[in-house]
Amino acid sequence: MKISKQTYPSTLGKITVFKIENASGASVELSSLGAGINSISVPDKEGKIENVALAYANPADYIADGPCLGKIPGRYANRIAKGHLAVDGVEYQLNINNGPNALHGGPTGFMNRIWDAEELSNGVRFTYHSADGEENYPGNLTAVAEYRWSEDNVLTLNLSATTDKPTVVNLTNHAYFNLDGADKGSIFEHTMKINASRWLPTDETQIPTGELAPVEGTPMDFRKEKKIGAEIKADFEALKIGKGYDHCWVNDGWEKGKMLGEVVVLKAPNSGRVLRVGSTQPGVQIYTGNWLAGSPLNRSGKSYEDYDGVAIEMQGFPDAPNKPQFPSQELRPGEEYKQTIRFAFSTK
Repeated sequence: MKISKQTYPSTLGKITVFKIENASGASVELSSLGAGINSISVPDKEGKIENVALAYANPADYIADGPCLGKIPGRYANRIAKGHLAVDGVEYQLNINNGPNALHGGPTGFMNRIWDAEELSNGVRFTYHSADGEENYPGNLTAVAEYRWSEDNVLTLNLSATTDKPTVVNLTNHAYFNLDGADKGSIFEHTMKINASRWLPTDETQIPTGELAPVEGTPMDFRKEKKIGAEIKADFEALKIGKGYDHCWVNDGWEKGKMLGEVVVLKAPNSGRVLRVGSTQPGVQIYTGNWLAGSPLNRSGKSYEDYDGVAIEMQGFPDAPNKPQFPSQELRPGEEYKQTIRFAFSTK
């Protein structure tokens, strides 16, 4: 495995981007800004290697971008209703940054911080120390994101965290994929399969109601593969609220600590590329890039348009701290938060 690195200036300080390349020439680029994925270059059915993760031209442009492109949001990915949080009866008011709610840990969050970085033999370990009270979350939290790249084009992300005070944590990766190539336009022709028979309906601010609703008979049913664009414009309230898919599915067969090998399968008929995503997480937020327009310039010198990529975010449920019926995202001193996400690339 060949690893190289380059540094770039930014308003937050020096950003380090690591490139990890396997023997076949397939590679990933990982950034110390937000412990992010800056590219994943894998072959198509003809053997042509191309980046399939949406990317900006300038590594510093990832700072405070709306799409949270490729980065690790935290301390709590996704939404918490009205920024209200209670842990052991102590109430906390988080910063509001998404309508009336808190999103991805707040305006700065983990995604807009420079993480410490350590090279591994086949990857990079990023570490971030979040102070007690940062973004109004309780507890000094140490978060670790360890990426490893394999010879058979599998990117494994191991996420872990420890705290000195009871708190909540929900970590994921927010990469957007276009398996025809990062700058190739709409993903409506991609097919997707989600091994989930239930999903989480939301209110008009995209906070879950608490119900685990069956997907059957709705545009949320991806148990059999279908085109992303097939029903995205359907007359269905949830799709109108989000301007497309921006919802959490309940992963079938989930048990705490159990690795689900294949939760989501994404395919691009044109390129023949296939992405299989597995995880230990209870849910997956599928976001079809409904608000990508106006983002920083990509490597083709243009801004992305809406629906140019799909994010597959393996995570705990949104607003779980306020929904006792959801799997708990609380973390206590002496415990370790541990989750794995696996992105496996192939062709058909």
